[in-house]
Amino acid sequence: MEYKKQLAGSLASQLEGMDESQIMELLEYPPNPDMGDLSMPCFKLSKVLRKAPQAIAEELKAKLDGIAYVERVEAVSGYLNIYLDKAQFVSTLLQDVLTRREAYGSSTMGEGKTIVLDFSSPNIAKPFHVGHLRTTIIGNALYKLFDFLGYDTVRVNHLGDWGTQFGKLIVAYQKWGSKEQVEAEGISELLRLYVKFHDEADHAPELEDEARAWFVKLEQGDSEAGKLWKWFVDISLKEFSRIYKLLGVEFDSYAGESFYNDKMGPVIEELKEKNLLEEDEGAMLVRLDEYNMAPALILKKDGSSLYHTRDITAALYRKKTYDFDKCIYVVDAGQSLHFQQWFKVIELMGYDWADKLVHVPFGKVSLEGAKLSTRKGNVVMLEDLLTQSISKIREIIDAKNPDMPNKDEVARQVGVGAIIFNDLSTNRIKDIVFSWEEALNFDGETGPYVQYTHARCCSLLRKANGSESTELPAGGESFDASLLLNDSAYQAAKEAALFPEKVVQAMNKLEPSLISRYLVDLAQSFNRFYHECPILVDDAETRKARLALVKTVQLTLQNGLRLIGLESPKQI
Repeated sequence: MEYKKQLAGSLASQLEGMDESQIMELLEYPPNPDMGDLSMPCFKLSKVLRKAPQAIAEELKAKLDGIAYVERVEAVSGYLNIYLDKAQFVSTLLQDVLTRREAYGSSTMGEGKTIVLDFSSPNIAKPFHVGHLRTTIIGNALYKLFDFLGYDTVRVNHLGDWGTQFGKLIVAYQKWGSKEQVEAEGISELLRLYVKFHDEADHAPELEDEARAWFVKLEQGDSEAGKLWKWFVDISLKEFSRIYKLLGVEFDSYAGESFYNDKMGPVIEELKEKNLLEEDEGAMLVRLDEYNMAPALILKKDGSSLYHTRDITAALYRKKTYDFDKCIYVVDAGQSLHFQQWFKVIELMGYDWADKLVHVPFGKVSLEGAKLSTRKGNVVMLEDLLTQSISKIREIIDAKNPDMPNKDEVARQVGVGAIIFNDLSTNRIKDIVFSWEEALNFDGETGPYVQYTHARCCSLLRKANGSESTELPAGGESFDASLLLNDSAYQAAKEAALFPEKVVQAMNKLEPSLISRYLVDLAQSFNRFYHECPILVDDAETRKARLALVKTVQLTLQNGLRLIGLESPKQI
C-alpha cells in the first residue's frame, strides 16, 4: 500500500487532471510476476490525454526512472509495468510486520467514528440452528474488521423476543406442555411445543386467534403472559450463551424487540403528526406506492406492533444513544424488501441519517434443497454440528499426533474454526446448501489448512529456539533481505504485504470472505516457500533471513484468522 501511494503521488504529479486517488484505483497487481510488481493500464488515460496508451506508458516510464525503490519500469502494450527493488521491499515489509506484530494490518482510519452492528438476533424459544450461523459469524467478522481499523463498534443482539410467536407458545404450553418437561428439556421442548402448535393449527385455525389474543395481552402487560414470556427468554438465553461462547462471539447489548415495547408509542405519534400514517381496514400503515413498494404495516387491526414498528423505534433509539456514523444490519437477503421499506419510512420522517442505515444481505442456508424451518422441525442444530466437528478433529489428532498436549483445546479451536471458515470462504450473498460432508471436509482450501500452516510456522520457530518459544531466536530480527529474493520467498513476502489492503477492502465491501480467501493464498504461498527453501539450514545468515519470513507469515496468518473469528493453534 505504501509503495502504491508513493507511486500514485509521483504519477499524479506528471499527469494533468488526475489526482492521487484516481491513480491508486488504476494501479493493479499483474497476474504474472514477470509483468512487474505493479502495473497501470493507460487506456483510460488515453481519453483524458488524447494520446495512444503506449505513448503515455513510454512518457511515464521516462519520468519514473531513477526512483530509489523502483528497480526498473517497462512500457508494454499500453501498460506501465513497475518492478520494485526486491531487497528494499522485503526488508521494509518484514521490519514493519516484526515491529507492529499483532497490530500489523490495523489502522486508525475509523478513529472518532461509531458503527452499530446488529447481528445474530435469534428468536427466543427456538433452537440455534445452522441457519443462524451465517448472520452470527459474518456480523462477528465485520465487528473485528471495524474494530481493527479503529472504529468504535457496538455489537447489538436484537433478540427476537417479541411477537405473535409468544402467543403461540403460551397456547401450546398451556394445552400440551408441563413445567417439569420444559425444565428438563429446555429449548428442545419449547421447539416441540412450537411445532405441535403449527401441526394442530392446520386442523384448528381458531388456535391462531387464541395466540394473537395472548400476544395482545402480553403487550398490554398481563402478568401471567409476562411471567411465561420471561421464563421462555431465560431458558433460551442460557442455551444461546453456551453457543456464543463456543463460537467466541460477544455482544455489547442484548436489547431485543421487547426492549422497545414502551418506546413505540411516541414513534407512532410522530408518524401521525407527520401525516405518514393512515388507516386501512383497521390496520395502520405508511403507503410507499410511489417508491414501488408495498405499504409498511405499523399496527395490526388488534393494535399489536410489527417488525417495522420495532425496527423504526430501535433505529431512532440507537441514533440517540450511540450517535452512529453507520448502523449495519446483518440479515438474510430474503428480508431485503423489509429493510428497504422501513429505511424509506425513516427518510420520509425527515431524518437526514437514513442513508447511514445499511442492510448487509447474505444467502440462505437450505438443507439438501429444503428450506430450514423451525415450524416443521426441519433444522440442524448448530451445537450438534460444532460438537461433531470437534469430535472429528479429535479423532484426527489421536491418529496423527497422539502425544500432543492440550488435545481437547486444539480440537475445539480447529473444529469450530472449520465450520466458521467453511461458511466464510464464499461470497456472503451466495446461497448455501448445507451438507454434513462438506462442512466437515478438512482437505483443500479450508480453515484447518490455514490453521495447520500457522502451526507449521510456530513449529519451525520452536525448533530454531530449541524451546517452546515461537519468537525469533536472538538476533533474528537483523537479517539480510538479499537472501530472500528467490521466487518462492519473494512471492510469500508479496502475499504478506497485501494484508492491510485486504483488510480495508473487506471492511469497505462488508465482505469477510475476502480475508478467508486471502489467508488460503498466503498459506499456499508460504507452503511453496517452505518446500523449496529449507528453513533450519546450517548457514546462520540464510537461516536468520528465512526465519524472519516465517515469523512474518505466522503473525499475518494469526492476525487474519483473528479477524474472521478463528483461533491460531501453535500445534496441531
